[in-house]
Amino acid sequence: MESIKIFCPATVANLSCGFDVLGLCLEAIGDEIIIQKTPKKGIRLTKITGADLPLEPEKNVAGVAAQSLLNEINPDFGFDIEIHKKIKVGSGIGSSAASASGVVFGLNELLGRPFTKKELVYFAMKGEAVASGSEHADNVAPALLGGFTLVRGYNPLDIIRIESPSELYVTVIHPQIELKTSEMRAVLTPEISLKSAITQWGNLGGLIAGLYTNDYGLIQRSLHDGIVEPLRSKFIPNFDLVKEKAIECGALGAGISGSGPSIFSLSKGFETATNVANEMRKIFSETAIPFEVHVSKINPEGVCIIN
Repeated sequence: MESIKIFCPATVANLSCGFDVLGLCLEAIGDEIIIQKTPKKGIRLTKITGADLPLEPEKNVAGVAAQSLLNEINPDFGFDIEIHKKIKVGSGIGSSAASASGVVFGLNELLGRPFTKKELVYFAMKGEAVASGSEHADNVAPALLGGFTLVRGYNPLDIIRIESPSELYVTVIHPQIELKTSEMRAVLTPEISLKSAITQWGNLGGLIAGLYTNDYGLIQRSLHDGIVEPLRSKFIPNFDLVKEKAIECGALGAGISGSGPSIFSLSKGFETATNVANEMRKIFSETAIPFEVHVSKINPEGVCIIN
């Protein structure tokens, strides 16, 4: 292939009890990236639509991720890259991860697939560091692999992909205010109590077990975060009300998507997820804050080629 067009899906990270280790891939929203082989070596970002982002590769999430991959391969040709952003920057649903994941996937395809999808996570993480200040895989892993992903460890990188229960849907509302990931990490406390840690470990284990066994009741009991959510939720307008109403509508649980400001909920069935979406719209329609709402299945494939 001389060129390729990629769908780069949005993601939800943390999922309440899985801070920095758990994420899922969305089906309903994503960016598009077009990559063209060129005789001239190196990476060039030729066009970006939908967001005001730098075209200099060394300042751009996609450019840094792409260059980290090329440093391993060093081909005697180069690439021109177009990025069409449909996931709003700073939304909390993996905008930077979509760019980083999409570009390394596309380059890998044009280079004859020298790396597996799991190996591509390492390069995508390099791009993520540009946006958040740290290399983390809880968004790029589900973007590349699809489904749910658990990051068991980073040294070495160890990622487990988990299939989604068939009736599980995600509802996400994005209030269009900006919360920078780096700033939201800064509000976290470096130490937590042993009691809080034990509770969180139990919930994370319960959520993983619920996903593997299709136990929606166990998923519901496990979707709780007593560590990060209390510190970040105060920066998100109407968070407590949205969470309360989502659960009243039948959602299994709700929480902060990534570092916010988006709020996610998980539901059993499309009808419940849609009812949750309608309630979220109603709450934010009474404010002056613009917003977007998405209802999505879990994307089982992740980044993929489109015609």
